[in-house]
Amino acid sequence: MMDPAAAVICADLLYREGLHLDRQEWDAWLALYAEDAVFWIPAWLDEHRTTSDPDREVSLIYHDSRFGLEERIMRIRTRKSVTALPLPRTVHMITNILPVQAAPDTIEVTSSWIVHDFDPRVSRQHMLFGRYEHGLRRGGDGTWRIARKKVLLTNDVIPTALDFYSV
Repeated sequence: MMDPAAAVICADLLYREGLHLDRQEWDAWLALYAEDAVFWIPAWLDEHRTTSDPDREVSLIYHDSRFGLEERIMRIRTRKSVTALPLPRTVHMITNILPVQAAPDTIEVTSSWIVHDFDPRVSRQHMLFGRYEHGLRRGGDGTWRIARKKVLLTNDVIPTALDFYSV
């Protein structure tokens, strides 16, 4: 059984992440990530296996540091991203949060998620769902941050543009 304090830390961080994405609070969302954080959505190879090497296999999204996420947000803010004009409205629902390994300064956690989004450009709603694998790390200031986020997108027939805010 995992330490109950680890479960509280995980739930708080994952719920905050979803809320910041839904409110489009980009700076607060980025602040949850460590500078060297990896954000990865692997592609599916078949019904049961995803790609395992983002350097040699296809990924739906891959950033090897927070800088890639910062650059994406800059493109949204400066309206240089035509796929995000206007941005869809989202609701992130995160559940089944389970710390699977914990040490004093790191926690590995798995969870399930559903994101509902409404695209005002075409008045359509979509739903994506899957599992998250987060690696959390406590910084020198005592704050827990996301060091790694792997998104396993279960329904990968994507009816619209896929971006970090839609998973």
